[in-house]
Amino acid sequence: MKLTDNIRQLFSKEHRSYYDKVFWLMMVFLVAISILTDFSASAQLAHRHIANGSNHLIPIYSHTAFLLGGLLLAYVVQLLPSWFIRGLAYVLVALSIVFLLLTFVPGFGVEINGARRWLRLGIVFQPSEIAKISLIIVVADLLARMDGKDPDQRRKLFIAALALTIVICGLIMLSNLSTAVMLGGVVFIMMFLARVDWKVLVGMVATAVVLLVIGYSIVKFGYINQHREMNGPLKRSITWVNRIDKKLASDDEPLPTAINDDNRQEVCSYIAVARGSRTPLGVGVGNSKERDFLPLAFADSVFAIYVEETGIIGAVALIFIYLTILFRACTSSNRFGDHAAMLMVMGLGLLITLQAFISMAVVVGIGPVTGQPLPMISRGGTGILLTSLYFGVMMAVSREQNQIKAQTLVIEKESMQDEAELVS
Repeated sequence: MKLTDNIRQLFSKEHRSYYDKVFWLMMVFLVAISILTDFSASAQLAHRHIANGSNHLIPIYSHTAFLLGGLLLAYVVQLLPSWFIRGLAYVLVALSIVFLLLTFVPGFGVEINGARRWLRLGIVFQPSEIAKISLIIVVADLLARMDGKDPDQRRKLFIAALALTIVICGLIMLSNLSTAVMLGGVVFIMMFLARVDWKVLVGMVATAVVLLVIGYSIVKFGYINQHREMNGPLKRSITWVNRIDKKLASDDEPLPTAINDDNRQEVCSYIAVARGSRTPLGVGVGNSKERDFLPLAFADSVFAIYVEETGIIGAVALIFIYLTILFRACTSSNRFGDHAAMLMVMGLGLLITLQAFISMAVVVGIGPVTGQPLPMISRGGTGILLTSLYFGVMMAVSREQNQIKAQTLVIEKESMQDEAELVS
């Protein structure tokens, strides 16, 4: 009976008043945009289903099902207590390390487009997505525990957070450099917010830059210029260096006049963005032409299709949504008395926003090709569900802190009333 009462209380009107409505509104907006964009972006998948004699709406149905499942997942997770989320994150971070290692084991790892980012364990998923959210939560917990500790304990907790970050980012880097750098950058900002000694932070940045420069030089001058092949886990490094060199060279060269297999993704993205920029509202939803020519229009390049159909106004609106998520993470965390809760929400908010901006930057030609999907917009079951989990965790922390704040105000009010009665 007590369990039933507790569950009923979770869905009561009073409890719903603690929900973070801003996070919910932004998530619903992203889901609506994703469904509308996928009608055009999944055209190539629809053609394949038609060729196979199946329903051409299957890609849209599956994408919508994942989005609705993500909403349900976020709702359930927001009801969980933060202590349970933190404890579960320690389990997931250990599992993610095992999963990342298994991606390089034949029979378990799945290689797509030359990258072994996927793991087959009954279903195919990306272990890096699990590693990202679990690392953020665990690091937030470790950094928060540094408060009030003696220097020796603070050092141990910091080393644990740093070592865990190096291990996970290092494993992710073997197949996805951009994700590893992005995740490392978010952890660095969290350390800055946790008031880690600035000398240590500067040393971390300097070490990372030196290692990246050394790695680039070895691959560039020791393998590419010598026309040597690289085998093993680091073979993707040749792809990274070629993409960086290609981007640096393209800044000084005129735009290509012909489309080939090497530049098709970039050129078709530029064409889609250019067509959408002719009018403030683009060519209209469902009127994209580049959806039939742009590789991965439903994944990494979905922003190009979105801009083509919605124009500058649509692009600004989407950017505003992601900035609102980050702004909400900042403003809500300022109200938290729990340091771990603040770092957790800030880390996840930064991760969503930073990934979105990197994906957009690649499409419009600001950065080299990275393969970063647009959160909640690009197709991909693992990505959608894990991004929904980000929202769920942020909303769970916000709900809990709002509830604690409300209870504190009630106690203070009752205390003031008692004092007034004593005085009278």
